[in-house]
Amino acid sequence: MSDTHTQDSPQEAAQSAQAAQSVRPAQVGPGAPPMNPYLAGMFLGLTLLASYLILGAGLGASGGFARLGAWLEHALLPAHVEASPYFGPWFPAPLSYYLVFMVLGVFAGGLLSALAGGRMRFIVERGPTASRTRRLILTLIGGLLAGFASRLAQGCTSGQGLSGGALLLTGSFVFLGCVFASGYLTAWAFGRQWK
Repeated sequence: MSDTHTQDSPQEAAQSAQAAQSVRPAQVGPGAPPMNPYLAGMFLGLTLLASYLILGAGLGASGGFARLGAWLEHALLPAHVEASPYFGPWFPAPLSYYLVFMVLGVFAGGLLSALAGGRMRFIVERGPTASRTRRLILTLIGGLLAGFASRLAQGCTSGQGLSGGALLLTGSFVFLGCVFASGYLTAWAFGRQWK
């Protein structure tokens, strides 16, 4: 059996390479690396400082989510929400609060960063022993518990930890210690799902 392949001319080889590049699929996987965490931390600290200087208050996310939740619930049960001792005082304009705009800005900034860096993917991160459904259910339960607890603690990790820590509040340091301790305990308890 003879080899019938003939060698392409340099011009044909260049055209073939150009055609192959035009049909190459988009690169899969992480694109541009995320920002250096130390630089990001410095920018976050400057943002917190600006928040105190301009608004006279720190940063936090749970207050914005609580107001978004009150606004959504008000669309379904207006009389009930307005009579609530917790949600009622926020009306008639529950979304006119700086933390609502901060939460929306965090989502918009994260989306723009992921798109600009080529890191936008829709995935469910899970261990090999956890199904997608189980992972999503546990994530929802954990998020609801964390949201409820942040309202009980009068702040989330950003409100208590970041803003309260910057003011050297004792309660915020106790809160952070509990967050880290419970995080390590939870990681130990649920770590087998990732093995």
